[in-house]
Amino acid sequence: MTADSRMTKALRAEWVKLRTTPGPAWLLAGTAVLTIAVSTAATAANRCPSGMSCPVDTARLSLTGVQFGQAVVAILAVTVICGEYSTGMIRTTLAAIPSRAAMLTAKATLVSVLALAAACIAVLGSLLAGRLILPGHGFTAARGFAALSLAHAPDLRAVAGSVLYLGLVALLSIGVATIVRESAVAIGLVLGLLYLVPIVASLIHNAVWQRRLERYSPMAGLNIQATTGLHNLPISPWAGLGVLACWSVAALLAGGLVLYRRDA
Repeated sequence: MTADSRMTKALRAEWVKLRTTPGPAWLLAGTAVLTIAVSTAATAANRCPSGMSCPVDTARLSLTGVQFGQAVVAILAVTVICGEYSTGMIRTTLAAIPSRAAMLTAKATLVSVLALAAACIAVLGSLLAGRLILPGHGFTAARGFAALSLAHAPDLRAVAGSVLYLGLVALLSIGVATIVRESAVAIGLVLGLLYLVPIVASLIHNAVWQRRLERYSPMAGLNIQATTGLHNLPISPWAGLGVLACWSVAALLAGGLVLYRRDA
């Protein structure tokens, strides 16, 4: 069997499993709903009173929900891997697809594609909510706040980058799950990387180490949402997303190595 046919077979098998299992569909829907709901709430809670200066990055504010939607993406990716280990189904999968590299690649490909699809809905819905709500709360063009639009290059970068961010979170989670195999542990590790590291950074009084954690933690990828005050960021938007990409690739490579060397 050629490499192409093995990959096609693996993709087809993984798609059938994902399509016939109710959990992934609900988690994908939850990603979109939670992201849009939190973004809408955050946008509605902010106002710019007349006569006051409001240093608000409206694009980033409108995409606040991504910070919460990423948790659902992580859970989705982890359950796709760890669910098979907990039920013992992984042995059947590897019997049908002996190539472990093909199996892991197929899972990573499908989960990331589905995560990107859900992310598109979530992020565009969040941007639309911001575009509709913010002008009524004082964030008007007359006060220096242009309406959020994909025709505006910084807004487009923030939107596209947020979608890519969630896709990379899915890949990071798959890698971690493949390494540890336990759902609770994997979810804890991924959420710790995404949420705990920034909290630790904020508690460190050493400015040098604080900046290093802000620059090189996975959450540096969220700098892609910034459209104002770029010179104040610990790392530039695309470089921050590149940091998350490095984390994701490293996790996948480590997961692939562990999968190759360890029994199912």
